[in-house]
Order: sequence, then C-alpha cells, then structure tokens
Amino acid sequence: MENLRIDGDRLWASLMEMARIGATPKGGVCRLAATDLDRQGRDLFVRWCKEAGCTVGVDRMGNIFARRPGRNDALPAVMTGSHLDTQPTGGRFDGVYGVLAGLEVIRTLNDAQYQTEAPVEVVVWTNEEGSRFSPAMVGSGIYAGVWDLAYGLERPDNNDPTKTLGGELAAIGYAGDLPVGGRPTKAYFEAHIEQGPILEDEGKVIGIVTGAQGQRWYEITVTGQEAHAGPTPMKKRRDALVASARMIDAVNRIGLANQPNACATVGFVRVSPNSRNTIPGQVFFTVDFRHPVDAVLTKMDQELRAACAEHAAATGTEAEVKEFWYFPPTPFDPACVAAVRDAAAQGGFPAMEIVSGAGHDAVYMARVAPTGMIFVPCADGISHNEVEDAKPSDIAAGCEVLLHAILKAANG
Repeated sequence: MENLRIDGDRLWASLMEMARIGATPKGGVCRLAATDLDRQGRDLFVRWCKEAGCTVGVDRMGNIFARRPGRNDALPAVMTGSHLDTQPTGGRFDGVYGVLAGLEVIRTLNDAQYQTEAPVEVVVWTNEEGSRFSPAMVGSGIYAGVWDLAYGLERPDNNDPTKTLGGELAAIGYAGDLPVGGRPTKAYFEAHIEQGPILEDEGKVIGIVTGAQGQRWYEITVTGQEAHAGPTPMKKRRDALVASARMIDAVNRIGLANQPNACATVGFVRVSPNSRNTIPGQVFFTVDFRHPVDAVLTKMDQELRAACAEHAAATGTEAEVKEFWYFPPTPFDPACVAAVRDAAAQGGFPAMEIVSGAGHDAVYMARVAPTGMIFVPCADGISHNEVEDAKPSDIAAGCEVLLHAILKAANG
C-alpha cells in the first residue's frame, strides 16, 4: 500500500482535456452550472469513470456518484470529489482538480489491482460556484440537509429568473432519480487548489486544512428617489447610489478593522434606472463577510447594519439589509486531518496547517461525515480568474496525499 503512486502525467492530461470544454481565449474556463458545457464536462467524467469500472448514479439534485467497490462492499464508502462548474471567468483547476484527483486515485488502484476494504466513491457536486444559481454549494448543501430538495430545484438563474436549476438539470439530462443524502460515508476528502497565496509564500507543497472560515452573505437594497440630473438641487436629492457608495466604503473599512483574517467584499452592484442623466432611485448590492471566529463575524454583522442605517439617514434614503446566507466556522475531523498530515509526511512533501478562506463542498459534508481537505499552491494565489495556474508537480503531490489518506480511511 505504501508503494502505490499516482500517475501525475495522466492526471495533468485529464485536467487539460477537461479544460478544453468551455475554454476561454485567455486560457481559462467558463462552464456554468447546468449549461450544455456543464453537460459536456459531466459526460466526459462519467465516461472516464465507467471506463475505470465504476458504477455511476445521479441523485435528484444532479450530484454524480462514481463507485469503486471494496472487498466488503457493505461498509460505508470513503468519498472524495468536488465540482465541475466554474466562474464565468474561471480557471482550469478550481473544483475540477478535486474531481479528477479522485478519478486518478481510482485509476491508480486499478493499475495496481489493489482492492480497498471499503468502497471508494468520487462525487461531482452540483452548482458549487453559485455564479449562475445562488447560493453557492447548493448540491452539497441539499445533500447535507441544509436546505430541502425543493429549495435547490427552484433556485432561479441569476440573469434569467424564468429558468430554474431543476429545469436546467433536466434539460441537460442530469436530473437523476437517486435520493439526495443518506449515503453511508466513512470519510470525505477533498483536494483543492488553495485559491490564496499562503502556501506559495511559505514554500509549502501541501496545505493540511484544519477547517474553514465562517461566512455571511448579504443582499442590500437602498431606495431613494429618481429625479432629473439637471434641475434637482444637490441638497434636495435622495441619491441611492451616493448612499450605497458610502455603505460600500464602510464594508471595506469593516474588513480592515477586524484584522487579522477578516475579509469583506462587495462583488455585485445593480443601479436603477442606470441612466446617465437620472439620479439613481434604487441600488442593489451584495456583501460577503468571512472570518474564522464566529464572534468576530457577529461583530462585523452589527457594524454593517449600523453603517447602513447611518448612511441611509444621512442621505434621506432607506436601506434594507437581508442576510442571504450564513454558515459558521467549520472545524474538520481530527482523524481526517491526521490522515492528510501523515500522508504528506510519508510522501516527504513540505506541508503546513492552514484554514480555508473559501467555502467548499467539504464544509457541508463535515455536517454529515468525518471530513478533511488537502490544499496545493496556485500561482500567485490567484483563482476565480482565467490566469489561474498550478505546477504539475504540486498537482501530483496533492493527489498522492489524497490517495494515501483515502487508503488509510478505507482500510482502517
């Protein structure tokens, strides 16, 4: 078992072949959830899994499960995976690396004719990114019981509310018939690029992920009064955009004031009526807060609400602050973390403990199964960007660690 090694060249070739589906001119990938490009990526994964001897099933949320049987197939499976959907200007590794690293583990076991005691499953989670259907991590969230199935299937397209996630999954042939959740799982591991600069800055190849930051997402609507840009005196205006600009600046200041580790982002703004000679009457924008300590997240929440109320009052506008999504900081299972640590040491890879700054399907899986994650560096810490990149040697090292963590769990 200790001598098993993955085929890094094969893994890299699979990543590059998948990256051709939805390839962008700048070298990235646009493969939005439940689009035809997503179908093509899913079809390729399913074909590869069947060629590797796996049985493949799809649940009602479109999550795909590829299973390699164990010697005792009645045992709970060891599961690994991630997602195939991307951001509109996404990269070649975010999500797909975890999926294809899991497939490479199965191919490696096949090459060695090695039978694990427990079965091994590779999963593709639906709509992890949340870029087409909000919120993020819908497939794993429904699986873990965070929301019910109807909520997931009814998620509207962010740009075309007449389309739903359930309808689009049916259109691409991935509205499955398996029940969502309840699959006996001994452990879940997810390999992922870090999406930040820490590993690269520290000269480490493997991140031993001990847990994930908590997150709070908000939708804020600021309502003022539309008026003509010429005849309306400055002192008479109820400018929703001016109020929003002050609130957005406050979001940034809240992030800076709650260091270390706080992140605060406004990533989406919609102005109405969006006419150059009309004072904006309404603005909608989003806020993303993150911190590994829940008490600090709560403090940031209070500061946001106070700042919005203050700037609304000062500008004669109204601000509705709606918390759209929340999950607390999530520690990962100590035994799974130890399995990753031991596998990194066995491979001789420079490693360090790290907390995930991003949300991942592993965060929701941690609610229903012992869970761990493996990070590898990405170039300059850049992700959610077409220039996202990683070294083939680091990609292979992370998969090597994944292999031995899975073996420990599947045979333990």
